[in-house]
Amino acid sequence: MQSSLSLSLSPAIVSRSHPSFTVSSVKPLNLSFCGLRREALGLGFATSLNRNLRQLPRRQHSAVVTAAASDNGSTSGSFDYDLLIIGAGVGGHGAALHAVEKGLKTAIVEGDVVGGTCVNRGCVPSKALLAASGRMRELKSDHHLKSLGIHVSAAEYDRQGVADHANNLASKIRSNLTNSLKAIGVDILTGFGTIVGPQKVKIGSSNSIVTAKDIIIATGSVPFVPKGVEVDGKTVITSDHALKLESVPDWIAIVGSGYIGLEFSDVYTALGSEVTFVEALDQLMPGFDPEISKLAQRVLVNPRNIDYHTGVFASKITPARDGKPVLIELIDAKTKEPKDTLEVDAALIATGRAPFTQGLGLENVDVATQRGFVPVDERMRVIDANGKLVPHLFCIGDANGKMMLAHAASAQGISVVEQVTGRDHVLNHLSIPAACFTHPEISMVGLTEPQAREKGEKEGFEVSVAKTSFKANTKALAENEGEGLAKLIYRPDNGEILGVHIFGLHAADLIHEASNAIALGTRIQDIKLAVHAHPTLSEVLDELFKSAKVKAHASIPVSEPVAV
Repeated sequence: MQSSLSLSLSPAIVSRSHPSFTVSSVKPLNLSFCGLRREALGLGFATSLNRNLRQLPRRQHSAVVTAAASDNGSTSGSFDYDLLIIGAGVGGHGAALHAVEKGLKTAIVEGDVVGGTCVNRGCVPSKALLAASGRMRELKSDHHLKSLGIHVSAAEYDRQGVADHANNLASKIRSNLTNSLKAIGVDILTGFGTIVGPQKVKIGSSNSIVTAKDIIIATGSVPFVPKGVEVDGKTVITSDHALKLESVPDWIAIVGSGYIGLEFSDVYTALGSEVTFVEALDQLMPGFDPEISKLAQRVLVNPRNIDYHTGVFASKITPARDGKPVLIELIDAKTKEPKDTLEVDAALIATGRAPFTQGLGLENVDVATQRGFVPVDERMRVIDANGKLVPHLFCIGDANGKMMLAHAASAQGISVVEQVTGRDHVLNHLSIPAACFTHPEISMVGLTEPQAREKGEKEGFEVSVAKTSFKANTKALAENEGEGLAKLIYRPDNGEILGVHIFGLHAADLIHEASNAIALGTRIQDIKLAVHAHPTLSEVLDELFKSAKVKAHASIPVSEPVAV
């Protein structure tokens, strides 16, 4: 699950407990791999760390985590480690695996559980809920099934069974990630890490100090709860609570219509709830390309049991108590005048996420956060209060606020490791894709059309747009899923891809051809020569690139034919 793009975030005020730590060793397996590409080993993927103490027990005793140091590189000089990572979510995990691959002696500090938000309270359990609710939506769609010649009796679901599916998946992936770190000899230090000086981190509440040549902050984020909202965890909830699926309310208000809000609206409506969106901006889905938002609203909102209020703030939300429903007081987002009061069974706060950086000890290295985010440059190097780089200190993922996505955190972590091992690397964030796992899905990479046109006006180049419909794709029609659109934003003078946006069946999988092209600098005139299997959904992208009108010719030379 991804973060909402519609509202600015404020720092999360969270206290931190500090247990002591010990490390024991086991014999490591001789495995070497990078990132989270561990499907062959049964491993999944995670996201950046979320240590919301409203859900974390305070540890008053020391903890033991097994790890192996014998094959985990060797430090030069007097440091305990070459690299110390604070946080074992996606960013920390990806950086740790890449560091060991590069020969660095590595440790990772974790005050909660390995996997961070994505595995434990985010994208992994949410996809399990979306998978189950998506099956329910399909089984309840008589028109769709009849068009395929299928007739089914009334479908039912077991709420606890759906919840167990999400929880079991999270447990399995969490175990896989932990084992992957142990297998390559990454030391897992249990306890909250606090920076006490240059290249020094205290682990837990003891006086144990660990030194490292380089340190990466990867502490992630927590759900952002606006002022005036009282969360009780039962009738007024955040995404952390919603993923437990302890109830399916008859009527739930979702505050925020970004990624988080949209995905949960998909889950709740499929399971029988009525949904009301409360959005501060003037339109739903404000973070998406406007044309995609318009189509998505027509498919994902209008036909479903959903209504919405836009241009309003939820100034006060009171949980249900004493037989009274949840009360939501709405005010005009611009004038702040009272607008309406909603009475619902439950309210989900989906207004984005706030960085979890309180108590990190940043003041000990003269770093001041900005709205809770750790300031960094384009190489993820931390910047102090005087605008100078803090030597050997980096920050990745949600904690720096550059791009609050799980895979962005991992990519940033890998980029940092490249730098500390001698290869300069700057990550192109415009090449990082994003996805919303509704039914059908939404995905995007690069600039929206308004952003691209603004850039074109400033820099003096023309912007063109090409579009293709899923209705023209054989595979989509075979699935009777022709509702969808792919949109390409590009420069017609040189074929540069500025952005690609997809709404339709398996959009989250299709976007990577475009994101990889942007990352590699591949031009449209060259992609047009690529071959796609028929009949597949990938031909949606094939037709999209072929429909673009580029003035430049192909830059890739055609190789000699090979006899087969």
